[in-house]
Amino acid sequence: MPRRAAPHRGVDVHYGDADDADDRPSKTRLKQHSHDLQSLGEAVAALSDERLARIEMPDALREAIVTWRKTRSHEGRRRQMQYVGKLMRSADEQALREAVAEAQIGSARETLALHEAERWRDELIADDEALTRWAAAHAGTDLQQLRALVRQARKEAPAEGAAGQAPRQGRAYRELFKTLRTQLAVTSSRS
Repeated sequence: MPRRAAPHRGVDVHYGDADDADDRPSKTRLKQHSHDLQSLGEAVAALSDERLARIEMPDALREAIVTWRKTRSHEGRRRQMQYVGKLMRSADEQALREAVAEAQIGSARETLALHEAERWRDELIADDEALTRWAAAHAGTDLQQLRALVRQARKEAPAEGAAGQAPRQGRAYRELFKTLRTQLAVTSSRS
């Protein structure tokens, strides 16, 4: 009598069938897929509440993720994540992967925008020619206000701080950063 596949594997083929053996995933591959689903579940659970609410998923999976977030013990979280991984089998895996990727890309874009604003601020304070480059790249900027902020930030430039302390920057330095960040956001939304 031929043996049947274990029910937990979700495969309904007989072990004795030689022609179906190549189509059946190996136990290692099934376990790897389960671990991948758990990792995806952790990434989905790490999303903000707003992003999580926008994702289309089964209600049981949503409730399991909320329970995982509330669980505090290590073993309880581990077991709950295994349950989330099990429920992930019935969810649209591709949609969940896209939601996680979108969140990661959005975060990276925000970080790049902040770094670009910091770079421009430092260039504008250090070099007079940087204002010309900024005006060429960002035509809609109020150059008079920008010049005034740069001038004020240069005046407020701190002397060396006390031993071991970072120098404190003035109001104009922070205001210049905000202005640059806003203008960069406007410019990027146009393109």
